[in-house]
Amino acid sequence: MFYTIDEVSSRYKVSTKTIWRWVREGRFPRPVKVGPGTTRWREEDLQAFEEGLQ
Repeated sequence: MFYTIDEVSSRYKVSTKTIWRWVREGRFPRPVKVGPGTTRWREEDLQAFEEGLQ
């Protein structure tokens, strides 16, 4: 399953700008390109991120 930036920001209760800043800083999984100008996050990458927080 893939998630949009809006879905990811809602999931973690932060702004989309924060998600992109975390990606730039290497603190959050990088999205994958699924088409021209379209990026998504994979469910397994988000789960791995969450496991690392515990």
